[in-house]
Amino acid sequence: MVPYSRHFIDQDDIDAVVQVLQGGWLTCGPVVEKFEQKLAKIVHAKYAIACSNGTTALHLAMLALGISDGDVVLVPAITFLASANAARYVGADVVFVDVDPTTGLMTYETLEVAILANHEKSLKAVVNVHFAGQCENLETIHKVARKHDLLIIEDAAHAIGTIYIDESGKQHAIGSNSFSDITTFSFHPVKTIAMGEGGAVTTNNPEIAKKLKLLRSHGMIRDSLQWEGDESGPWYYEMQELGFNYRISDINCALGLSQLENLENFKLERANIVKFYDNACAGLNYLNPLKKLQYSDTAWHLYVVLIDFDILGKSRAQVMTELKEKGIGTQVHYIPLHKQPYYKNLCGEMTLPGAEGYYATCLSLPLYVGLKEEDQQHVVDALSNA
Repeated sequence: MVPYSRHFIDQDDIDAVVQVLQGGWLTCGPVVEKFEQKLAKIVHAKYAIACSNGTTALHLAMLALGISDGDVVLVPAITFLASANAARYVGADVVFVDVDPTTGLMTYETLEVAILANHEKSLKAVVNVHFAGQCENLETIHKVARKHDLLIIEDAAHAIGTIYIDESGKQHAIGSNSFSDITTFSFHPVKTIAMGEGGAVTTNNPEIAKKLKLLRSHGMIRDSLQWEGDESGPWYYEMQELGFNYRISDINCALGLSQLENLENFKLERANIVKFYDNACAGLNYLNPLKKLQYSDTAWHLYVVLIDFDILGKSRAQVMTELKEKGIGTQVHYIPLHKQPYYKNLCGEMTLPGAEGYYATCLSLPLYVGLKEEDQQHVVDALSNA
């Protein structure tokens, strides 16, 4: 079976994890900090705070930016549930933003439309999702958001290794926060960098970084302060506010630290698979790959094709079933969030034509490091024969 995605683990990864297992720290140890330092260096951020997964990274980002009850967060309609759910965790309401149906990405135009349509609400922040690994024009989205005094959270769960190329040609690593306040990452097994489970938040603001570290660990600190009437000592700790147990283990970070060494190789191999698919699918009149954007040097997480199922004469379910029968796994990324029952009940019925047009046609094909060329050809042949 050729799955739509899977992790890649080599002997160096195994050795790194074994070294931690044989050491003195399984969690809250030095490897977590080493991973954070390595990640911050790669994405050119001043601070990186590792946490238990990509969802907790988003939750921590919302908390650290002070988003709370009564605030409203703008979220693209095409993304995983967590991008919107994290706003709900802190009591904020959500407004969904339409996307370009050829990329699945929010644009500055769709953001402006959503802002103006909801100008009477207490808009506080926007979540800029880099779907499939590709980023939109960060400068224009930044200008629109700042014009309306919005905080910017980059959801880069798909985009570790992606580079944004600005209008002057300068390169900005996703995670550097050149055009945002904070960026979140996910290191789930299907992502480019796999840690089993894991996430991280990057920022250039020391106060936000301090807040993130505090909230990640029960709001607890250890230092030389003392209880009233008590002497201080090495046992002393203090809970300063209500936090969470969102810490990550040295075991996960050892794997992540080893994987980061191969990030550029992973990015290149994925790019080569994308190029193969693009070339092979060029002659099929019933499908198109996602539109490639010139300002995104993309570390591809997903390979999505947009299929005209009417021309094909089959439903998406039929195509997925036929491919599965030929040993090929596929997936759909994503059902528009405004169509989910929870958000329909919360926000009411709405129409977002870009998101709905994208969803009606999208299908994710296998893309992962280690996908053999004969398997890539098998995928293309099976899709051609559909």
